[in-house]
Amino acid sequence: MPEEALVLVAHGSADPRAAAAIGELMPLVARRATERGLSVPDLRAAYLGHAAPSVPQVMRAFGPDAQVTVLPMLLTAAYHSKTDIPRLLARVSAGMRVTYGEPLGPHPLLLRALERRLPPAAFDNPAEVGVVLAAAGSSDPEANATVARLAAQWQAGSGWHAVRPAYASAADPDPATAVTGLLRAGARRVVVASYLLAPGLFADRIRAASQAAGASATSPALGASPEVADVVLDRYQEAGTRERAAA
Repeated sequence: MPEEALVLVAHGSADPRAAAAIGELMPLVARRATERGLSVPDLRAAYLGHAAPSVPQVMRAFGPDAQVTVLPMLLTAAYHSKTDIPRLLARVSAGMRVTYGEPLGPHPLLLRALERRLPPAAFDNPAEVGVVLAAAGSSDPEANATVARLAAQWQAGSGWHAVRPAYASAADPDPATAVTGLLRAGARRVVVASYLLAPGLFADRIRAASQAAGASATSPALGASPEVADVVLDRYQEAGTRERAAA
């Protein structure tokens, strides 16, 4: 039988906490797969930069007839998922049968994970609480629009005063501006939900700026949560379904 593998490609960071979060996620994905009765092949992580192993290093470890599913561990579809990863795969996967999946977000389970990370005070008199959905930000307008739509979806399904998007880089508003705007619009308290996969520079930036602007709390990055593991498995199954349909 041909070698089969599932490769999770994360952005990578010079901050070791980021790779540690992905490392903690890997066994959780395997465990959740077992609980769901799914058969997941050889599971590996790779990074676009700043951490090892790189995508070429991982892909070159497979035989030329391997069947590899690659999932971008990204929360929106932007340049990395649309261009960087496909370009890398085309260069290093000659002869392999590669199935490329969708980014993790948006997905309803991610909203559940975000909500679970908010402090209990966010649910006391929710009509008085403003929520900032803080993402990394992208030069791709559609990626930022995805975050804005997610914020609107979250607000529609909650009783909060309002949910507003914010971006740590490349787009407006920044987290501090979003926090200030909600306080001025009548929110008694503002909490910030970090729409990030792993801790690092952006998570630290969001927390510092938000608290300086008056936020009462900032949630940690999504990290190795059961919801993220389940989204990985959903994307893996979806990629397999598309591959079978195209065959």
